[in-house]
Amino acid sequence: MKSIHLILAMTLGLSGLAFAAGGHEHKPLHGGIVTEVRDMDYELVAKPEQIQLFVRDHDKPVNISKGSAKLTVLSGNQKQEISLLPDGDRFLAKGTFAITPGTKAVAQVSLDGSAVTARFVLK
Repeated sequence: MKSIHLILAMTLGLSGLAFAAGGHEHKPLHGGIVTEVRDMDYELVAKPEQIQLFVRDHDKPVNISKGSAKLTVLSGNQKQEISLLPDGDRFLAKGTFAITPGTKAVAQVSLDGSAVTARFVLK
C-alpha cells in the first residue's frame, strides 16, 4: 500500500513540474515592477520624470496602439492621476511625478474594449 502512495505522489509531483515548466516567468524586462492580471504581465517603470507601462502576453509585447491607460499614484497623502499614451511598445507619460519607495500605483488599462486594473507597490 505504501508503494502505491509513493507512486501516486511521484506522479502528481512530476505532473506539477511539467505544468509549471509550461508557464512563463513574471520577471521585469525593463527594470520595473511586474504584476500579472488575466494571464498578461504589466511592468511599471516609474521615475520622477517619466512613467512607462509595458504589457506582455507570455513574454511577447502586446499591440497597444489603440489602447489607453491611466495611472493613479498614491504617495503619502498625495494623489496624482496620470494619462499614459501609447508610444511604440509601451504606454508613456513625461512630467513630474511623486515617485518614492512605498508609493502605490493603480493602472487602468484598456486594450480591446475591456479594462483591467493592475496594482503596484514601488520599491
